[in-house]
Amino acid sequence: MARRDQIDVPTEVEEFFEAIEAGRWDEIEGLAKALHEALAGTEAIKLWHPIIEAWGAVQEAISWPPQKLLDYGNAVLGALRPGMVYVGGTDPGRWIPTLLTETSEGEHHIVLTQNAFADGSYLNYLDFLYGGRMASLTPEDSQRAFQDYRSDARQRLQHDQQFPDEPRQIPPGEDVSMVQNSVQFGGHTAVMAINERLLQTLMQKNPDSAFALEESSPLKGTYASAAPLGPIMELRAQGGQNALTADRATKALDYWRATTQQLLSDPEASNSLDTLRTYSHDATAQANLLASHNYNAEAEQAYNFASQLSPSNLEAVSGLSEILAKSGRTDQARQLLDDFARKNPAQRSEAETVRLRIFMKLPAPGPGR
Repeated sequence: MARRDQIDVPTEVEEFFEAIEAGRWDEIEGLAKALHEALAGTEAIKLWHPIIEAWGAVQEAISWPPQKLLDYGNAVLGALRPGMVYVGGTDPGRWIPTLLTETSEGEHHIVLTQNAFADGSYLNYLDFLYGGRMASLTPEDSQRAFQDYRSDARQRLQHDQQFPDEPRQIPPGEDVSMVQNSVQFGGHTAVMAINERLLQTLMQKNPDSAFALEESSPLKGTYASAAPLGPIMELRAQGGQNALTADRATKALDYWRATTQQLLSDPEASNSLDTLRTYSHDATAQANLLASHNYNAEAEQAYNFASQLSPSNLEAVSGLSEILAKSGRTDQARQLLDDFARKNPAQRSEAETVRLRIFMKLPAPGPGR
């Protein structure tokens, strides 16, 4: 990348990779943070993405039991069909397949992350890596996604202001406001909405490629044509044997039942919070997908498996509470959230936000909002 962009590689970059090669784990985080500060505001910041990918792989290698890291990476990569593009969202879901696909003797899959699509420098990095293998996203694609989100957010905000007695279209956690007739937005929800638009654009630009996704946050706009695929999900899985049918929903549930039993009976896995949280998150993502296709019984069980793996997983409790409430079991839903808040006091505020979203009409926006 430095040669292509005619950038001198700072000595700090060399020191960082030397520390990784030498296995000086206690130095790497400090070197990475200092390196980011050193590169900020310089042309060399364009080199940050391969640096952070190396740093991320190191973090997962340190955090996970070695065999469990290999098992998870192989479960993800083993689910992919030849030629599939893999899009990883969580840190383990991104860094572990990145590490293993580059070091394995099998196919070197295209590995991306949806979390960084809104970052123009990341799009430049992807074009450097994969420009010869797929149609890349462009700055114009990025600009269009930002404009589309801004327009959509304006309409939803105007609805909430004009019709305060109707359900709000700007959900909790989405930071959108109007300042001098201009829509201002920020925060995780807005960024992920833009990233989702860019993922859809990338798929449109590569109509002959198959895509698989490991979510960070739910990308519900992809659910209509998605289906479970091992611990992750296949996108654009329309028609034929790849579609999300009742049989495939049952097989997904069987997968999570067996995986949950295996992990909880394995001392190495059951003593690794990183391992359990990652599988719990992925089980929740598939439960969300199943619920969106009205496979509610299967989704309910998948949420329960996710909670067994990680009792502090609010995503699983939120999804299950919503299913319970929609099916008329509101007392069970409330009790579930009460129990979660009592057992996880650090997440009490987030659990209350879930309660508001499911059970209560949110207050109308105040003046100037």
